[in-house]
Amino acid sequence: MKVFEILAIPLHILYRNMTGYGQDGGFSGPLKPMTFPISEGEEKNNQVIFQFKADATDKKFQLSGETDDIFYIHPDGILYYTGLLDREKKAVYVLQVKVLDAGGNRVEGPVPITIEVLDINDNRPVFLQRQYNGTVRQSSRPGSNIGVFQAYDMDQKDTVNSFLSYTIVEQRPVLPSDGLFLIQNVAGIIQLAKGSLRKQDQPQYHLKVQVADPAFKTICDVTINVIDINDQIPIFEKNDYGNLTIDESVAVGTTILTIQATDGDEPFTGSSKILYSIVEGDPDRKFVIDSDPFTNAGYVKINEPLDFEIVPIYYLVIKAENPEPLVDNIQYNSSSYARFILRVSDVNEPPLFSQALYEAQISEDAKIKTKLITVNATDPEGEAISYSLSEDTQGWLRIDGVTGEIFTTGQLDRETAKNYRVKVIATEKGGSYLTSSAYFQLTLLDVNDNPPRLVKDYTGFFFCHPLTTLGSIIFQATDDDQQPPWGPQFDFSLGDDGLQNDWEISKINGTHAKLSTKHTNFEEKVYEVSVKINDRGRPPLENTVSFPGELYLSFFFHILG
Repeated sequence: MKVFEILAIPLHILYRNMTGYGQDGGFSGPLKPMTFPISEGEEKNNQVIFQFKADATDKKFQLSGETDDIFYIHPDGILYYTGLLDREKKAVYVLQVKVLDAGGNRVEGPVPITIEVLDINDNRPVFLQRQYNGTVRQSSRPGSNIGVFQAYDMDQKDTVNSFLSYTIVEQRPVLPSDGLFLIQNVAGIIQLAKGSLRKQDQPQYHLKVQVADPAFKTICDVTINVIDINDQIPIFEKNDYGNLTIDESVAVGTTILTIQATDGDEPFTGSSKILYSIVEGDPDRKFVIDSDPFTNAGYVKINEPLDFEIVPIYYLVIKAENPEPLVDNIQYNSSSYARFILRVSDVNEPPLFSQALYEAQISEDAKIKTKLITVNATDPEGEAISYSLSEDTQGWLRIDGVTGEIFTTGQLDRETAKNYRVKVIATEKGGSYLTSSAYFQLTLLDVNDNPPRLVKDYTGFFFCHPLTTLGSIIFQATDDDQQPPWGPQFDFSLGDDGLQNDWEISKINGTHAKLSTKHTNFEEKVYEVSVKINDRGRPPLENTVSFPGELYLSFFFHILG
């Protein structure tokens, strides 16, 4: 903690500036806890606050604490300050005073000394905003609130120095009269003072609002806009739009009728904007009405496909209304409603399938003439329908032209086409021959109908006679059936027990094996070696594969499924 000792100021100067801040009106006294109130705002130079006295003359006083280079103490005990105090920056200073002997040892204290900075009215009130904007509805009653204006004062809170009062000092224009607005003196709430305003007469007012404390005043600009109220209902130019006939095939989104209503409220506001809705005759929302934001015209459009066979005629009632609520004493009436009759004409339509994709699954070894599925299509006009197939590239399927039943006509093969898709065509028989189509996808389930085989032709394998070392061949097997996730698991063995003296076979993994000679004492000739490969299928299948070529020692593989 910084300790200040002021030795250079002559005592006669300090005594000359002594003003007497001591408690009980005294200028001096013994060292004890004390509080000194000092007013802010006036810059002082060596202003004496109090003189502390000690019993012995060889003692000196020392000051510490929140001195802030403002407060000092003379060694003889005179407490004083130099500079400017500002309560808004710091309201209380806490100091400590102690007494030292000639050797610098503490003999008394430290004791707390508190400086309280007293407020003076030295701050001007300030508005939170430089410009305020408010709105008032036309025809509002006197006393209606428009807005709240807030200002603040940096002087001490809840004192006369920070007490603020509000007044309106100017209104422009003074039409239809002056004093149209008032502001609550303390709360700052601005209100409509008298009469009711009409936007048609004057859409905007400008005020100057003053906030004041006992010493200062501040002016703020206020703009008040008079806004329209929704006291006019939309009125249709005509309430009956007659009869309209359209084909059931009219596309979704097509505009079929334009309607028009007008509103006497202020243009391009929520009070004059018109929204149209169908309130009767359209429970399935087949229609929608879009509004033009500039002209308020309404465009009746097709929202969902029409169907003569379901609903041939619509009796529609349309309501025009505003997004802004009407004032309490105004209600919509018959002028805001219109009606028209829409007749839907029949159009010859193609047959409709019950679904776009039919699916079935069956084992690839299914018998010919097995029934797979029945597809179904209906004609909107009730005409008879015939069925046919296209894109049956393998010739595996047949459809009953009357019932829609699909059968197999050939041997299926999953390895040729796992997912087999054909197009089904429904044709109307009523003379127009209109058609529609759907797809049928047949998923074939695998059966073990493919024997294992070598993954490639192993050519050029031979051993030179005489053998000097043992020889071997590594080969790989596969088959075309659907494999389990962990891959095929083939078993390998010699095809003849008579081969076991000269040859041996060892399995490397599920697809690879190694055929090896067991000795080197072979004659110079062609040897036929068969190998069985079992795929553990149900049922197992058999096949024979050989190594082609001119070999000194030739190998033949007999593959057993």
